[in-house]
Amino acid sequence: MKKPAHELPPVDMFVTTADADLEPPIITVNTVLSLLAVDYPANKLACYVSDDGCSPLTFFALIEASKFAKIWVPFCKKHNIPVRAPFRYFNGEPLSSSKDSSLEFQQEWKKIKDEYELLCQKIEEATQRSEPWDFTGEFAAFSHVERRNHPTIIKVILENKEDLPNGLPHLVYISREKLPKHPHHFKAGAMNVLIRVSGVMTNAPFMLNVDCDMYANNPKIVLHAMCMLLGVKNEMDSGFVQYPQCFYDGLKDDPFGNQFVVLLKYMVSGIAGIQGPFYSGTGCFHRRKVIYGLSPNRTVTNGELGDENLQKTFGKSMKFSKSAAQVISGYNVINPENRGGISSSIEAAYQVASCGYEHGTSWGEKIGLIYGSATEDVLTGLTIHGRGWKSTYLTPDPPAFLGSAPSSGPTTLIQQKRWSTGLLEIVLSPKSPILFLSKGKLHFRQFLGYMWLLVWGLRSIPELCYATLPAYCILTNSHFLPKVMTNHNPLVLLSRATHAMYALLFSILYMQVQEPAILIPFVLFIIYNIYSASEYLRADLSIWAWWNNHKMWRIISMTSWLFGFLSVILKLLGLFETMFEVTKKDQTIGADDTNANAGRFTFDESPVFVPGTAILLVNLAALALMLLRFRLTTRGGDGSGVGEIICSVWVVLCFWSFFKGLFGRGKYGIPLSVIYKSGTLALLFVQFCKWTSMG
Repeated sequence: MKKPAHELPPVDMFVTTADADLEPPIITVNTVLSLLAVDYPANKLACYVSDDGCSPLTFFALIEASKFAKIWVPFCKKHNIPVRAPFRYFNGEPLSSSKDSSLEFQQEWKKIKDEYELLCQKIEEATQRSEPWDFTGEFAAFSHVERRNHPTIIKVILENKEDLPNGLPHLVYISREKLPKHPHHFKAGAMNVLIRVSGVMTNAPFMLNVDCDMYANNPKIVLHAMCMLLGVKNEMDSGFVQYPQCFYDGLKDDPFGNQFVVLLKYMVSGIAGIQGPFYSGTGCFHRRKVIYGLSPNRTVTNGELGDENLQKTFGKSMKFSKSAAQVISGYNVINPENRGGISSSIEAAYQVASCGYEHGTSWGEKIGLIYGSATEDVLTGLTIHGRGWKSTYLTPDPPAFLGSAPSSGPTTLIQQKRWSTGLLEIVLSPKSPILFLSKGKLHFRQFLGYMWLLVWGLRSIPELCYATLPAYCILTNSHFLPKVMTNHNPLVLLSRATHAMYALLFSILYMQVQEPAILIPFVLFIIYNIYSASEYLRADLSIWAWWNNHKMWRIISMTSWLFGFLSVILKLLGLFETMFEVTKKDQTIGADDTNANAGRFTFDESPVFVPGTAILLVNLAALALMLLRFRLTTRGGDGSGVGEIICSVWVVLCFWSFFKGLFGRGKYGIPLSVIYKSGTLALLFVQFCKWTSMG
C-alpha cells in the first residue's frame, strides 16, 4: 500500500568529491541537482556535499546551482521530467519530440535551458579565472587554506525552514578539518564526517551515498529503495539496498572493459541470491542504525544508552550522542533543538567534523565506514554481512544511477590498481572474510563470493607466469605442452598470414596430434572461451565486446593487479603506505576522441605500463627467435612446438593495444621512458633464459 507523504521517512543524501581538477564541479552540480529533484517530499530530504579538496570553486558552483535549483526542481516535478540531471536532459530528447508541446512548456523549457547554459558559463569562467578569489563574505573561510591543512568549513546553502514538502531539500557544503600528518582515511573518513554532521542536523534513519559523477537517472529511486527497506517483514533481510553501477555514453564494444555489464548480470546478480550484493561505494541506501554497528534483531539495553557508553562509542558531542541514542533505540525523531532549522546545529556540526573527534571512539572500527582499506566500501559491506545482515539488489528500469566510465588507458589502470590494492588489504586485515565465516554470520557461499573478489591482486602472479611461460620455452627451445606437429613449415604458414589472428588459425588448421594429451588443454581453452563469449551474447553484447573485455582483463591482471599486489607487500614490510588515488571524471568524450580514435588505448609515463610492455617485448622476441630457428632448419627439433607458438601469439593478441602503442604518437604511443624500462626487463628475461638453457 502506498504510504502518505507525511508517513515517509526522512533520507539524508551524501555526495562525495575530492579534487576539483579531476572531478570538475559541473559534474558534481549535475549530480546534486538530480538528487534535489527526485520524487520525494522535499521536507524529508537533505543533501550533504563533502568536498575533500576544500575548493572555493566547488563551493561557488554549489551556490550557483542552488539558485538554478529554484526553477529546475519545480519544472521537473511539474512536467514529470524523466531525466533530472540538466546536462543529460538538454542534450537528450529535443524539445520538438517532447510529449508536452504546449506553448507554456516550450517557453519554460527555453528559459530554463538558457539559465542552465548561463550556470555552466559562470562555472567555466570561474574555473578559467587567473586572478585570486575574493575571499570575503561567504568565501572568507577559504582564505589561506591548503588542501591538506585547513579548518572545518560547513555552509548551509539551502534550508527548507518552512518544512514545505513541495519546496527544496536542505543543501549543505562540508569540507572537514585536515591537519598534516594526521590520518584522514580518505573517502571513508569523509563519509564518517558526513554521517556525524547529518546526525546532528537531520538524523534521518536512512542514508544514500553517491559519487559526484553518479547522477540520479530515475526520479523514483528513493521510493523504490523505501519499498525494499520498509516493505520487509524482517529488517535483517534488507540491511542496505544497492543499485548497480551503470554508465552513460559508453564507448561501443567497451574497449576499456570497464562497463561491467556481464559482471553485473551474472556475478553480482548471483551473489544477490545468497546474502546480498557487495556494497560498491555509490548508489547505496543504508539504514543508519546498521552503520552505527547494530546487529540484526538486537535489543539495546538501557546501560548502552548511558551518556558514558555513548560518548565512548560515538564521541564526546552530547548532541550527537543523543541523536545516536534515538537511532539505535529505534526512536527516530528530529531533535527538539533542531525545530528552528538545521542552521541551529552548526556549532555541533563543527565539533563532530574536527580531526581529533574520532580519537578514542569506535569510528572506523565498529561504527561508520570501516578503515583499513582503499576499498572502504567493500570492507564496510563485508562487516555488515559479517554481523548477519542481508542486502538487497535493486535493478529498476530505467537504471537508478548513471555515471561516467574511465575513457582512457591510464585512468582505467589506476582505478583498477586502487581496487586491487584495497581488496587485497581486506584479506590480510583483522576483518578478513575468514574471521566472519568462523563466527558463523557470513554464509559460506557469500564467503566464496567475497574471496573471488578480494584476491584479484594475487591473480597477477599466475597470470604473469602463464604469459611468460611460452616465451621462456621458445627461448630455451623446450616445451611445456604435449607435442604436436604440422604438415608445413610454420614459417611458411606465418608468411601466408597478414594478421596475427590468421597466423594462429593457420597453425591450428595444419596441426597433427603427436601426443593425444594436447587435446585436453586445447579443448578446455575452446570450451572456456565459447562459454565466456556466450555470456556476452546473452547480455545483448557483441563478440567484439567479449574480445575487448578478455584483452583488458589480461592487461589489467598483469599491470594494475600486479602493482596492487606489490603495494600491499610493501605496506606489510613497512616500506610503503597505500594511497587513495582519485581518477579523472569526464562528462563527455574529448573532442579529439569523437572520431576513429574513440576507444583507442592511451598511455602515459606511469610505471603501471612497464610490465605489460615488457611482456609484449618478451613474446615478440620469442616469436622472432622461433622464425629465425625455422629459417635455419625445416624442423623445430625436439624443443618448442606449435603449442608454445600458439600460446605466445595469443599473448601478443591480448596485448595488441600495447603493440600498436609501440608505433603510436602522442598519448596513443607508449612513452620512450616506458619502452626503455620495459626493454631492460625484457633483455634481463632473455638473458635469464639463455643462462638456464646453458645450465
